Amino acid sequence: MATEVRVARPSWLRARVPGGERFDAVTDLVRGQRLHTVCQEARCPNIGECWNAGEATLMILGDTCTRACGFCAVTSGRPGALDALEPLRVAAAVEQMGLDYCVITSVNRDDVPDGGASIFAGCLRAIRARTPRVEVEVLVPDFQGDWDALAAVVEAGPVVLNHNIETVPRLYPRARPKAVYTQSLELLRRVKELDPDMATKSGLMVGLGETRGELVRTLADLRAHDCDLLTIGQYLRPSRKHLPIARYYEPHEFDELAAAARGLGFVHVESGPLVRSSYHAGEQARAARRARASAAGAARGA
Repeated sequence: MATEVRVARPSWLRARVPGGERFDAVTDLVRGQRLHTVCQEARCPNIGECWNAGEATLMILGDTCTRACGFCAVTSGRPGALDALEPLRVAAAVEQMGLDYCVITSVNRDDVPDGGASIFAGCLRAIRARTPRVEVEVLVPDFQGDWDALAAVVEAGPVVLNHNIETVPRLYPRARPKAVYTQSLELLRRVKELDPDMATKSGLMVGLGETRGELVRTLADLRAHDCDLLTIGQYLRPSRKHLPIARYYEPHEFDELAAAARGLGFVHVESGPLVRSSYHAGEQARAARRARASAAGAARGA
């Protein structure tokens, strides 16, 4: 068996150690409401920055995923039953955090018929009923291609629907063995069919062994399926059990990928070593809104 080559982490790739009064308050709130956050479960490097800003990505449907993706730190196994009251707890937490914009994501729940779509929709409705001013983005799984489940989430009215493509198709067997590249693309296309005005978003991680040509082709695939917003970040190995890092991208390479993406027509791109799916999510949503307003203005003037 070949010996694994370990790649040294560059000295410039550092995140702040989380802490501070606001961070502690959000920690207490999440614990008190018996909620999970992807910030904690996926060991996001931006947890300190976001929580001290009073922002967090709430993770619903439990903390155990039915899949075991090669890159992901979230626990996999047999999850417990869905909690019908979870939307109420999520809405209460959003109100107490004083958010203007929040992101709701989840583990994969391939064990339930709709993949948890009803809970996603319930969270959207509960937040809107309790704090109508708050805008909500959802980061959804693929629902195993159940398009009725997707339609239930779209109908509940998120401002952005995000579904991460994660990596290039060649690496799916290792990185996302239970996912289908073309199905993820189709999900993004179907959102636009259901609601042409809804902003769609996806994310890529780099450093798993993909080539630049593969990345550019994946970006082109996303745009061909009318994806508006994009995040690109460095894969950081959660443990020795996860896929190894093939290499670290330099900051200028993230700038080059962002330029390539903008050239393909993405409305807004966040690209950098520590960028994750929900990084500057509100800013991305505002960019999509401005782009729609500009397009509408141009159409009226034509």
